[in-house]
Amino acid sequence: MEQTTLFEVIMNLYRRKKFSELKAIMAEMNPADVANIIESADGRDVIALFRLLPKSLATEAFAYIDSEQQEQLITAFTDRELREVIDELFLDDTVDLIEEMPANIVNRILKNTDSKTREQINELLAYPADSAGSLMTPEYVYLKTDMTVEESFAKIRAVGVVKETIYTCYVTEERKLVGVVSLLDLLTASYETVIGEIMDTNVISVNTKDDKEVVATTLAKYDLLAIPVVDGENRIVGIVTVDDAMDVLQEENTEDIEKMAAIVPTDKPYFKTGVFETFLKRIPWLLLLMVSATFTGMIITGFEDKLAASVVLTAFIPMLMDTGGNAGGQSSVTIIRGLSLGDIELRDVLSVIWKEIRVGVICGGVLAVVNFGKMLLIDRLILGNPAVTATVALVVCLTMFVAVFIAKLIGCSLPILAKAVGFDPAVMASPFITTIVDAITLLAYFMIAQGLMHI
Repeated sequence: MEQTTLFEVIMNLYRRKKFSELKAIMAEMNPADVANIIESADGRDVIALFRLLPKSLATEAFAYIDSEQQEQLITAFTDRELREVIDELFLDDTVDLIEEMPANIVNRILKNTDSKTREQINELLAYPADSAGSLMTPEYVYLKTDMTVEESFAKIRAVGVVKETIYTCYVTEERKLVGVVSLLDLLTASYETVIGEIMDTNVISVNTKDDKEVVATTLAKYDLLAIPVVDGENRIVGIVTVDDAMDVLQEENTEDIEKMAAIVPTDKPYFKTGVFETFLKRIPWLLLLMVSATFTGMIITGFEDKLAASVVLTAFIPMLMDTGGNAGGQSSVTIIRGLSLGDIELRDVLSVIWKEIRVGVICGGVLAVVNFGKMLLIDRLILGNPAVTATVALVVCLTMFVAVFIAKLIGCSLPILAKAVGFDPAVMASPFITTIVDAITLLAYFMIAQGLMHI
């Protein structure tokens, strides 16, 4: 059944007060799908639908619900209902919830948690927002090197239900991380086997201070379900699971796309962002790019007498600027993506520049040759424009070659330079690079025209 149809069925049952049928349908649904249904509901329907859910399903679905609906639900909850939900949430989900809520809601959440949980929450909140420490959860299974497999299974049965994952267990000695053992390792070993004999001592871990994007890319690189987080003395303090890493990658990719499109990043969905807020996110870069584009106008004005002497040159300015901007955009997007995935490092700058120089020469050469033939065949002969002479075509095509070459060079080097000085490479994307390339293209155009056409 499609999601829209399912929503209509549920809301129809709800309005007809067929609550037993409604509860039976929703009880069989995945928590994430339940969250989508609740998010699509209006006003008080959100609260009523949530209260119709079985307790275990309600608490699981709550973690998937949008922060605005979560706030609405918490406001409507009794203290008992709030405690039931918070007690069932994993600690990292509780921290995420607190970070999204206003102060009065946060105070109410903390008031309805026990002292140990409050202490753990405060520890996680103390880490920088973009660090591994803020992303991790302390709810993991740890074993000792001298434990047997049978003893390990007994511990997993006892504590596993309240842990984020049991598929990977971490072996510690005096809290220091010394090994890792998977559930597969335990299942395929005899009960008498000691953990120290089957654990993997080559443990991939991250530090609490590492950027959360580094954590996510490390998880993806090594195909891990979870990764341990250690402090400066290699003591394990938590783990980051793959579902949280996927959320980070999605957030970072969205942020990069927005920056590359000259938009101030936002963490809200499109339809959750008001018109005025959207305006505020877009207008700063538009103003900056508009002002910076003044330079291209100044260049055209400075060569106004040259254009007057050969008006035909004006017709090819848009094509040259667009081609240069597109060429620079191709390089910048490729390099920004490589930097974000870790495929390109700062030390690779010379290799990147050398490669883009060769690409620029080939692309610029092919475009120039094709355009030369196009101008003489189509513009001059077919369209009958006698002003398009071989000299004019040569000026345009030489400029195109220079524009593509320079655009590739700028497009590859600026993102790396931005990262070297501590800026986000995504800022140096198409709009910014296009403005620079436009100015350089115009200067090259008029200088070449002046040299070849003596205008």
